[in-house]
Amino acid sequence: MSFVKVNEKSDFSYHNLPYGVFSTAGNSRKRIGVAIGDQILDLSVIKSLFRGPVLSDHQDVFDQPTLNAFMGLGYEAWREARRTLQLLLSANETTLRDDVNLRSRAFVLQSTATMHLPADIGDYTDFYSSRDHATNVGIMFRGKDNALMPNWLRLPVGYHGRASSIVVSGTPIRRPSGQMRPDQSKPPVFGPSKQLDIELEMAFFVGGGNRLGEPIPIERAHEHIFGMVLMNDWSARDIQAWEYVPLGPFLGKNFGTTVSPWVVPMEALLPFVQPNTVQVHNTHYSTELCGIVHLSSRAQGGSLLGMGLCYACPHKDSKTKVCVCLIVHVLCVCICENCAFKLLFRFVVFNSEPESFGSLLELSWRGTKTVDLGEGETRTFLKDGDEVTLTGYCEGSGYRVGFGPCTGTVLPAL
Repeated sequence: MSFVKVNEKSDFSYHNLPYGVFSTAGNSRKRIGVAIGDQILDLSVIKSLFRGPVLSDHQDVFDQPTLNAFMGLGYEAWREARRTLQLLLSANETTLRDDVNLRSRAFVLQSTATMHLPADIGDYTDFYSSRDHATNVGIMFRGKDNALMPNWLRLPVGYHGRASSIVVSGTPIRRPSGQMRPDQSKPPVFGPSKQLDIELEMAFFVGGGNRLGEPIPIERAHEHIFGMVLMNDWSARDIQAWEYVPLGPFLGKNFGTTVSPWVVPMEALLPFVQPNTVQVHNTHYSTELCGIVHLSSRAQGGSLLGMGLCYACPHKDSKTKVCVCLIVHVLCVCICENCAFKLLFRFVVFNSEPESFGSLLELSWRGTKTVDLGEGETRTFLKDGDEVTLTGYCEGSGYRVGFGPCTGTVLPAL
């Protein structure tokens, strides 16, 4: 399909073409690139080749240090850019293939590059979106009879977090300190978290904003989802358990969030779409129960997106599904101003099988059993020096559409 040789097990096939921001030892300037195989195509070098009706007047967006300006152009610009890249990289197109000088300037080995956050993120929303995960955590924190709060089945529950502590894969994470109450019969204590945890999540970058106070129609929601990354929502469970009532997460969540550096376009994921969960009485986001038409898969243009993913848990590979109903809710209902550099939506992905749990909180059932990592290593929660890597991909016939690694190492508390 492409003149660039790509191993069939590579995350970055010709069918993927994710965007990222990188620099090199020989050129410290941050610039936008597209991953293919073990290479990065530097878009600042080939920006003049984007000659479509939208991008011909906006070639400068590929000369920026972040994806913000490009994402801000909106849906038609994203589609046009992808078509151009697929043409330029195809096996039968000579523009790049036969220009040795241009290729030498345009391609960089990924192994020689330093990756950076793909966008300036001014705000993000975290959704508590998996029923199985929410039920498990609710049982641990509140008991079986009160596992799910009354609003959970009726609206996507979320909160806004601290965008300044979102970091790119490879950045170390410092163990946080805070207030905890390990003994309910005694006053709380202050100190380093003893229950440091991970959470496997997927994140959306959004672009093509709306005006303040004007919701986005559901049939146009897909036009505002630029692409997806893997995310580790590091969590201090002992701090979180004490502080989250009544307003929700704070210091137990906002000390660090790691994202993978390559943003996979939604178009690359569409071939892996799966049918939505059937909405019936008394199920999640039931329109019969709640009358929430904006979340119904029967609403005009409102068919919700699901994708099959494989990902690495701390102890084995497993499979799960992702659902986009949460971003639909926010885009269609919240009257916030939505810009590419302001909003990062994210949500947890799990299912009911223990092998698919994406947090140590569940795998160790709040520290009551150990998780076998192999070679004699076990954990209940993370130790200083632990390195955590999340990976994920969709797999087609002889190719993958993957996200690359989402990695972080735990540093001791100060």
